[in-house]
Amino acid sequence: MAEFLQQNFEELVDRPLLDRRSVLGRAGAGFGLLGLTGLLQQDGLLTSADAASGPLASRALNPLAPQAPHFAPKATRVIWIFVNGGPSHVDTWNHRPALDKWNGKSINEFDAGFDNTTGFFKNSVGNLMQSPFKFTPQGECGKMVPEIFPHLGKHVDRMAFIRSGHTESNNHSPALFAMNCGMPRMGFPCVGSWVTYGLGSESDNLPGFVVMSDPKGRGLPKGHAANWSAGFLPGTYQGTYLKPQGQAIDNLIRPASMTDSSQRRQLDLLKQLNSLHREQRSAENELAARIESFELAYRMQSSAPEALDITTESKAVQDLYGVGIDRCDHFAKQCLVARRMVERGVRFVQIYSGGMENQRSWDGHSDIDGNHRQFAGETDQPVAGLLEDLAQRGLLKDTLVVWCGEFGRLPIAQTGKKPGRDHNPHCFCAWMAGGGIKGGIDYGSSDEVGFKAAEDKVHLNDLHATILHLLGLDHEKLTYKYNGRRFRLTDVAGEVIHKIIA
Repeated sequence: MAEFLQQNFEELVDRPLLDRRSVLGRAGAGFGLLGLTGLLQQDGLLTSADAASGPLASRALNPLAPQAPHFAPKATRVIWIFVNGGPSHVDTWNHRPALDKWNGKSINEFDAGFDNTTGFFKNSVGNLMQSPFKFTPQGECGKMVPEIFPHLGKHVDRMAFIRSGHTESNNHSPALFAMNCGMPRMGFPCVGSWVTYGLGSESDNLPGFVVMSDPKGRGLPKGHAANWSAGFLPGTYQGTYLKPQGQAIDNLIRPASMTDSSQRRQLDLLKQLNSLHREQRSAENELAARIESFELAYRMQSSAPEALDITTESKAVQDLYGVGIDRCDHFAKQCLVARRMVERGVRFVQIYSGGMENQRSWDGHSDIDGNHRQFAGETDQPVAGLLEDLAQRGLLKDTLVVWCGEFGRLPIAQTGKKPGRDHNPHCFCAWMAGGGIKGGIDYGSSDEVGFKAAEDKVHLNDLHATILHLLGLDHEKLTYKYNGRRFRLTDVAGEVIHKIIA
């Protein structure tokens, strides 16, 4: 790259209109082309004549620059444990003792309006089925907790449980899109993208929004990267995906053939070219924003490896998360990385538990006992360790931790060799902790067998509105104009759940 620019410098500067896109294309653009915006700002080459004045100028030149919230926030960052596949609320955080009484009876005796297309497999509908797990009261709040969460059970006094969630789709992909993006189809920005668009990032050297997925070869969640897409927002706000195997982020390591001084010379020459170009054209804020993303990538070459290196943590901290324990080592490392990320200013972190469908995720169509024991075993200690570690460091008070999947599961058995449970969009359970949440409480309730949300119903738009509110963002004011219309995460709905806010 440096050789190309040195050889073609005279030709480039003699052009009446220097087209940077063509320069980058001819040179085989890559991570050698970094740092223009930062260098120009440092050298005073960008002034008010180059961009709009005020906060918009800062955003134009650095899309992730911190932005003021609409009002005083309770939380400044989010970690979302996405329980991928649809966890069974009646077997996790929504204990329904009536299932013991109704066990083995037809759901039609309880609800004559049951439609066998509620789930996904209409020909394998069984009778009502009690939970295979023993529940016991935990914490001062007396929350009934299943035996599969022995570590998280110790933190229930920190959690607010939403027991009346509901959504529309009973199919993974659209339900995932809805839970992540507010719409059951592709093309819309996800929660993390809206948050970083609204607030920017607190870190100059790391992405504002980071995503981690299952590292055990079980694949990505349905819909893949569309779940952390920026949609029609600028691409800067999409989630930065940390690969579960190998180098977490591509191109972080400088090629062996390039020294720091040679990369520095490239950047200095590009600074000169950019300065010449700006003398002949008015400000190009969108291009400047794109260049800032390269500048971030350049800074990440040194900062990201340090943030991802959990070996610098003490053995006591690693043990707290469960690092080194076979069943949960992978998720423990991801939770520890999440803490290190938010500690360094990352605004939004999302970790997916489980991969694709069926036994590769919490999608317990068969053997609900074995499925949920496995995935709870993988996540229980790491998530509990995360809560404890955040609290010990004083970070939990302004870090919102969310535990939620895309929908719940039916209280009836899905017939098979080992019974499971089918999808249920009519009711799911979520919990939040930290970040201004009132701990040790339940909000809303389902009917007595957990089939439908019944009291104080919470739509996913309400969940999103509450997350934004805790971050100091009014969900009705956080909008983006696209195709002639103002869009928002909650579309035309959404009510903040004030009763769970401290």
